[in-house]
Amino acid sequence: MKITVDIDCTPEEARTFFGLPDVQPMQKAMMAKMQTQMESQMDQLDPTEIMKTWMTPGIEGFGQIQKAMWAAATSGQPAKPGKD
Repeated sequence: MKITVDIDCTPEEARTFFGLPDVQPMQKAMMAKMQTQMESQMDQLDPTEIMKTWMTPGIEGFGQIQKAMWAAATSGQPAKPGKD
């Protein structure tokens, strides 16, 4: 035996029928708070600000990384002909 029941109701009516709380006011409040936070953080999305954050130790740190990479790249080279 197979029984099919179709119920035509809105989400609010279904929520009320099953006794679930109405979370729309909380959702609206949270979305407003998220929007406010996102708008206040927009200045940090500026590429120059991102680079300042990433390069906190300064250019000196980048120079040290570059020297280390150069030393690693040149350390495995064979001696030039004519030099002992």
